[in-house]
Amino acid sequence: MITPETLPQLQRALADADIDGWLLFDFHGVNPIASDLLGIEGMVTRRVFGWVPRTGNPVAVTHAIEQAPWHRWPAAWERETYSSWRTLEATLGTLVAGKRVAMEYSPGDAVPYVDRVPAGVLEMVRARGAEVVSSAELVTRFHAVWTPEQLASHVRVAETVADIARDAFAFVGQQLAADTPVHEHEVQQRIRDAFAREGLFTDHGPNVSAGANAANPHYEPSADKPRRIVRGELLLIDLWACEPAMPYADQTWMASIGAPSARAQEVWEAVRDARDAALALLHERVSGRQPVRGAEADDAARAVIAGRGFGPYFTHRTGHSIDARALHGSGPHLDNLETREERQLIEGVGFSVEPGVYLPGELGVRSEVNAYVGDGALIVTPRDYQRELIVL
Repeated sequence: MITPETLPQLQRALADADIDGWLLFDFHGVNPIASDLLGIEGMVTRRVFGWVPRTGNPVAVTHAIEQAPWHRWPAAWERETYSSWRTLEATLGTLVAGKRVAMEYSPGDAVPYVDRVPAGVLEMVRARGAEVVSSAELVTRFHAVWTPEQLASHVRVAETVADIARDAFAFVGQQLAADTPVHEHEVQQRIRDAFAREGLFTDHGPNVSAGANAANPHYEPSADKPRRIVRGELLLIDLWACEPAMPYADQTWMASIGAPSARAQEVWEAVRDARDAALALLHERVSGRQPVRGAEADDAARAVIAGRGFGPYFTHRTGHSIDARALHGSGPHLDNLETREERQLIEGVGFSVEPGVYLPGELGVRSEVNAYVGDGALIVTPRDYQRELIVL
């Protein structure tokens, strides 16, 4: 939430970018970035705007019958109310006419995670005489960065998640050694039970996929369609969890049930080396305090996989933003495939690094760690991440 304490920093950022103000808009939750930054709580069924000027106090533009959700809005800041569309549009005109205005808008939908404002609202704001520019870099800086407490929580949970993944693989190995059937959904439930014991939250999953099932990056096992894990195949476990209201730890681990085939080893090494190429670029740039964009890290990972002949089978971005509110957050992603991610990875942002190769009907391999841009250092979690295939 924007507060009197954070407002000066935000206004300096507006001045540095030559932007006259940030116009935040939400309606029925289409822009959770705006509702979070405005601190709105409770039932809101009408359009809301928040104007944060380069200088002076912010202004809330609220419907006359919905004042209660704004109870966190500082009393010293201004409030304009409307009932009619005429009053709303006139009020906006007073605020933004002739100004350069940032909104959650991405030209050409280049970055969908910040393309939140409907086209009709953009038309309305432009018709009031404003020039609209993207707020993407502001969203990174004032919505996606972690606090020190959030970083500490993530680091703590990452080690627990890694331990739970290793335990899940050990369980599979024990069952197979005893000639006891073990199924994907049983491993999934074991992981969920472990999360519950540790007081961790997960919104769904995890993904436990054996053999050809791992060629589907969003596969989820089901007790209704049990799939037995057998020798001679790869096993992928993708698991994610967090402490309440804290950033997720999101990891993917790989094992071979028995000695891996030459094909499986080849794919694993391509994916691992792609992950490490992205991390190497990030380590170099962050430690040297040089700018780095998410697209560049994606390019580095993708070049390795393409060079090994698996380029067409790396079908998703290298990594996604992780912010304090969502597993797939609104900060910069490691992406130059699905979207044109041009935002810088600035100090305070967290994200996943997870290249993958998916050969339909055969196998799928992904290796995932998380990273955080610190003060001149890249922090990678978990501390002891996977370098070689686990052999069960």
